[in-house]
Amino acid sequence: MIETAFTPWASLWGGVLIGFAATLLMLTVGRVMGATGVLAGMLWPSSGQDFAWRAALLAGMVAGPFVAFALTGKMPTLEVPVSPLLLVIGGLIVGMGVTFGSGCTSGHGVCGMARLSSRSIVATLTFMSTTFATVYLVRHVIGG
Repeated sequence: MIETAFTPWASLWGGVLIGFAATLLMLTVGRVMGATGVLAGMLWPSSGQDFAWRAALLAGMVAGPFVAFALTGKMPTLEVPVSPLLLVIGGLIVGMGVTFGSGCTSGHGVCGMARLSSRSIVATLTFMSTTFATVYLVRHVIGG
């Protein structure tokens, strides 16, 4: 059985940092921070300036664990309880969801909900309901 650690302080600070980053991006660049949209725009940027802010944001995401190490003296723990094949399959499913849902959890759940976007509220309710159902099935029906 997979056990999920309850980490309220780390989760709170993570949420505060994501909200701050999203607000800062909106104030400085005028763009909504959806991670998959940022990455897709990095692969096919519309201009050099568009590439620059996307590269800076993604570099900050990659640097996060190293900043945590500098502040705490230990790297964040990462446990992946599934095979590489399941990670690839999961990534493809998420990619399809992002495409069909016109955005990802950070875009809809953080930025869209903050703007009271009805499309984002529906998207967030949909992916949260699907997440709850998937966790229930995997942990209690299939027995993962």
